[in-house]
Amino acid sequence: MESWQAQAGQLVRSHHKERQLRRDAATAEREARSHTIDRYLETIFYIDGEGEVVRASRIADWLGVSQPTAGATLQRMVRQGLVQISPASKVVSLSPAGRRAAERIVRRHRIAERWLTDVLGLDWQAADEEAGRLEHAMSDDVAERLYTLIGKPETCPHGNPIPGAAPRAGRERPLRELAAGKGSRIRRVSEVAEHDAPELLRFLAEAGLFLGVEVETISVSAGAGTQAVRVGDREVSLSLEVAGKIWVD
Repeated sequence: MESWQAQAGQLVRSHHKERQLRRDAATAEREARSHTIDRYLETIFYIDGEGEVVRASRIADWLGVSQPTAGATLQRMVRQGLVQISPASKVVSLSPAGRRAAERIVRRHRIAERWLTDVLGLDWQAADEEAGRLEHAMSDDVAERLYTLIGKPETCPHGNPIPGAAPRAGRERPLRELAAGKGSRIRRVSEVAEHDAPELLRFLAEAGLFLGVEVETISVSAGAGTQAVRVGDREVSLSLEVAGKIWVD
């Protein structure tokens, strides 16, 4: 039989192990909650940034969760002082503290994207997916060092401004507003379009529709919902919905 000392030691070790498991579980739960809040802040920032009305249903659709789940998380964010919800219209908006937090997340994401494309050579779509993972693991300090390393760019690879960078000069408009016979230069691709149409970035790359490329509208068919544009010596057909998510000078 084991001595009472050995039994006591085993009980103490078991107790310590149980306490450590509880601490680990609590830490994992806090990190999961923080990750979830980050995703909601980022989502609201992107949708609002494109001029869309932000409601719980749109957020739920974006994140692939149920409306009750989105509603419960948003109420927690209200209590944390991160968002405000209009009682009448149910429109969701970021509080000043929520916007600052969202801008830090988006800044990390877009810096990571530029590093992945400019230094590692990933394509637009792959860089966006990888940056979505890195933004939650990267500290602000590492992001700032990386930002300096890659030359302090103003935008992400898709032309959307990096929060905190100097604003780009000039006005912009959706490609769908470019009348037949008129030309312009591609300025950026909507972050919302990237999310709602994941294959869009690949399509744009295959069509040669990169940032800075000159495009000219050949024709617009409101009935068919399409727009034909010239890119170099090629003719490319777009839906008006997609053309509305590509911004030109």
